[in-house]
Amino acid sequence: MKADTETGLRFDAKMAAPLRLADTVSDAIAEALFDGRISPGDALPSEGDIARDFGVSKPIAREALRQLAGAGLVQTQQGKVARARALNGEPLDRFYGFAVRSSLKRLREANEMRLVVETGVARIAARRRTPVGLATMRGAVEDMRQSLRDPVGFTEADVVFHHGMALATGNLMIRVQMEGLRSVQREVSELFSRRSNRSDADWQETVARHERLLEAIAAGDEARAEAMIEAHYAAADIASFEVAGKLEGDSDD
Repeated sequence: MKADTETGLRFDAKMAAPLRLADTVSDAIAEALFDGRISPGDALPSEGDIARDFGVSKPIAREALRQLAGAGLVQTQQGKVARARALNGEPLDRFYGFAVRSSLKRLREANEMRLVVETGVARIAARRRTPVGLATMRGAVEDMRQSLRDPVGFTEADVVFHHGMALATGNLMIRVQMEGLRSVQREVSELFSRRSNRSDADWQETVARHERLLEAIAAGDEARAEAMIEAHYAAADIASFEVAGKLEGDSDD
């Protein structure tokens, strides 16, 4: 593709195949987004320029941009140039948010999937333990201590802690996936934190579980980090679902 006169951006433009024209165009632009040739906030070429360089019509170029916008990769607005967005888990988060709020069954399924994901994340976090990830988790634990008996503040600190665990892996795809699971984590954490019979000791033990997980990751102990995740789920989530069951009349529909 010719360099855009205003942005200097380049795609590896190839003549699109007759079938799935928009897919061919969106794939090429997405590749440039992921490999860093296009940075967050950068303006993309116009629909007309994209259409010319790929040898497609403007409606096909528009559909390609629509696909990228749906995936959360670009931001489009009527009458304005499309711009690249920072890579994050927002589209996944919206999907899981709808799912977990639809029924207790979907919440259970999503949280079970989250356990499968986080056991692996904990191991890689312990293997890599990047400074930014460890610092984020430490800050979150301190925020938890300051938010005892405050369900809203405690939940947000909990979400930040698990995001820190993803950051500790140094893996972009893991970070995006964990960001996508925030709705699941927030729903479970809020249900758990809002139990009317939750004691001070219970609040403190929840903080302690996060501290033990952080210690295992900081020490580079992969097996212990995975075990701490499993212990955390065993202790916290059953109580969460008991609350959810009461809220929904124990219905799985």
